[in-house]
Amino acid sequence: MYTAQGKIDQRALLDQYLPIVRRQALALQVKLPASVELDDLIQAGMLGLLDSLGRYDSSQGASFTTYASQRIRGAMIDELRSRDWVPRSVRRNAREIEEMIRSLEQQLGRTAEEREIAEALSLSLEEYHQRLADTNGGQLLGYEDIVAEGGEPEADERSPQSPFDALASGEQRQRLVAAIERLPEREKLLLGLYYQEDLNLKEIGAVLGVSESRVCQLHSQAVARLRAKLADI
Repeated sequence: MYTAQGKIDQRALLDQYLPIVRRQALALQVKLPASVELDDLIQAGMLGLLDSLGRYDSSQGASFTTYASQRIRGAMIDELRSRDWVPRSVRRNAREIEEMIRSLEQQLGRTAEEREIAEALSLSLEEYHQRLADTNGGQLLGYEDIVAEGGEPEADERSPQSPFDALASGEQRQRLVAAIERLPEREKLLLGLYYQEDLNLKEIGAVLGVSESRVCQLHSQAVARLRAKLADI
């Protein structure tokens, strides 16, 4: 919107696009830990909207709405990247689960069952499930959202990112597809519903007939299996 002097009215623009910012924030929030506040995502999105105002070039062909939507989401992702909500202990536990799955499946020559993984980690099944739930917070963004910027951090500092990061370069697509095919059917279905059909955790739970918390656990386990399998391929 423009004023009589031909300048863009930022307040009117913010009012017009606030519903878009809010929708994108809500869509992202359902994939994040409860500690991430909706208002923080909205604030980041509004900053992205203002940034798009100064960067938009109509000669590039995209409409302002399309361009702004991309910048809004990008600003929210940047805000999430700037945070580190996953404690070191959770990262360490995630790596231990991944390494144990890899070791067990090499020994067994088949998919390791939850009970076997828990026993190998000297955990009760309930404790193992809790570790999976804790780990899940760092893995729920789609692969296109959590590809790290710049160089890799030290090993102790790495977040338990999704193996779908591999698709960003396209170099490991075939390896990833092969690893997915070797997953248990329920975990394979879960990943398809989440990453391809874009269902949220509650919707996936309804399809699988399990609770939302159980979906979180299964998602973490599927990701750990994939990371273990990709290390072997």
